[in-house]
Amino acid sequence: MLPQLIGQQITYKPMTVFEAIAEMRRISKVNGEFSFSFMTYSTDKRKSNGPRFISRARLSKQSREDQREMSDNMLNYVDLDTGRYRTCYQPLLMTFNGNTLIL
Repeated sequence: MLPQLIGQQITYKPMTVFEAIAEMRRISKVNGEFSFSFMTYSTDKRKSNGPRFISRARLSKQSREDQREMSDNMLNYVDLDTGRYRTCYQPLLMTFNGNTLIL
C-alpha cells in the first residue's frame, strides 16, 4: 500500500498486482532492485510450498507465448542474492517493496 495524505491523516492506497509489475519493469530498466513475495505453486505437483520472499530482485526477459505455456501469467526474475533465474505466477504476487498487493 502506498501512503496518501488526506487532510492531516495518512491513509494507504492499495497497490494492484499490475501496478506493481509496471513499477518492477521501470526499476529493472534502470538496473535497480526491489523486494517482493509470492505464493509458490507447482502445476506439475499441483501444490504450493508456501510463500517465498525475495529480498533483492530484478526482472529478466519475459518468455514468449510460444516458448512457455502460461507465459502471459508468468513473471521472470533474477534473485540477486543467489544469481538464479526464476519464475512465479503473476496472480500469486503478495507484496512489492513492503506493500501488500491486490488483484
